[in-house]
Amino acid sequence: MLLTVSTTVRPATDLGFLLHKHPERAQQFAAGTAHVFYPEATVERTTATLLLDIDPVGLVRGRGGGSAVDAPARYVDDRPYAASSLLAVALAGVFSTAMAGICTSRPELAATAIPLRIRIPAVPCRDGGAALAERLFAPLGWAVEARPAPLDPRFPEWGTAPHHDLTLTGTQRLADALTHVYVLLPVLDDGKHYYVGRDEADKLVREGASWLGEHPERHLIARRYLAHRRGLASFALAQLAVAEDVPDESIATGFEPGLVPTEQEPDPASTDSASTDAADVDAADVDAAGAEAEPKRVPLAQQRREVILDVLRAAGAGRVADLGCGDGKLVAALLADTAFTEVIAVDVSHRALELVARRLHLDRMPERVRGRLRLVASSLTYRDARLAGLDAAVLSEVVEHVDPPRLPALAEAVLGAARPRLVVITTPNVEFNVRYEGLAAGTPRHRDHRFEWTRAEFATWVRGLSATYPYTARLGGIGETDPTLGAPTQLAILERQDDR
Repeated sequence: MLLTVSTTVRPATDLGFLLHKHPERAQQFAAGTAHVFYPEATVERTTATLLLDIDPVGLVRGRGGGSAVDAPARYVDDRPYAASSLLAVALAGVFSTAMAGICTSRPELAATAIPLRIRIPAVPCRDGGAALAERLFAPLGWAVEARPAPLDPRFPEWGTAPHHDLTLTGTQRLADALTHVYVLLPVLDDGKHYYVGRDEADKLVREGASWLGEHPERHLIARRYLAHRRGLASFALAQLAVAEDVPDESIATGFEPGLVPTEQEPDPASTDSASTDAADVDAADVDAAGAEAEPKRVPLAQQRREVILDVLRAAGAGRVADLGCGDGKLVAALLADTAFTEVIAVDVSHRALELVARRLHLDRMPERVRGRLRLVASSLTYRDARLAGLDAAVLSEVVEHVDPPRLPALAEAVLGAARPRLVVITTPNVEFNVRYEGLAAGTPRHRDHRFEWTRAEFATWVRGLSATYPYTARLGGIGETDPTLGAPTQLAILERQDDR
């Protein structure tokens, strides 16, 4: 399975900086190995190649269904060789930083449209052929060439296969180009090798936010990308109808109805310290006449971050991952404290990671700070070896965005596979919602919340985690506590017990 990206921008060798890949490093995936190498690298023209080597036997092991008669046929298909969702997943894993539009060495180049040529020699364009590839890519500004392949050159009477040699030529930001391919490869193939649920609809909305809503084939794309699940496709299209090219504040964590955040974030580009100037704090609470002013209300989102930071510091955590980092405010606070020696910002959305990079001023961040930061595109419901062995992982206002049937997969990925020493979880307390003015009874705090738990429901879920995995748990609350309703935010602190 092969994909090449070429450019003639001068100097063309800057493509290596944009892709962040050393040609001698191979990356492992569940069903095979991905290699990146450069068959040509000159000032005039550079080509990067992604080669995905799939184990066809490993690909079908563990698949359920099928009779003993058709079992051998499952080993004979095009999955290990033709570009499909397997290549899309590898593309996101290998080029996640490039897809987020991040390049500390050449930030101006990452933001610039450059001449690109992308070739994928074997693409299954099912039920549409070359015309389908044209309909999908041409509206995005690509010149499309899709040459069909014969089923067998020795027997021309057999006709052509659904596979095409696809070449895209155009002037695009590299991040946009890779995202187009990432989304549209499974659409061309019309099939995915993994379960398609609500998280896939969310992914489609996030990755296509800047272009899919205006695409003339958006209905076809949504339907095929989401495995012809009409409900998911309708949901994604409804979201895209209001999606825009999101500004800095559009991807947020810890939404509070009716409240506008007013806090000022620490800037890791200018400091390595978490300390705050006491004079600045005092000035905020004293009026011009020298009298004490009314204390400012601390937003709940800020209270959450302060509690999380206190818990992490008390545990002596150095290597910390913010799982589902959203707008990156917690990441900024972690970077501002040198006690946290490695900070990993994790999100399934490349767009979210791009906004995090912009919030943190990655292009002008001092190297001593940049060396402590990693941006990782990853789904929290799948195992990811890059997140294993950390001191702590934070799931702040994340679990309520996950479909309940996927929560066991989230728990297994974090507690079973990554196994950090400490896990900090926060989630809304639905009982407290009646205190929010203008929020109707039974209405969640955010339209993307799949659920919101009562204190009893959250406690039951956390007890189940402790019974399944070698972790003890402590429960608490964050924010002003109501004697009847509890605190607005629920807190769980899970600590791994190695003797279990």
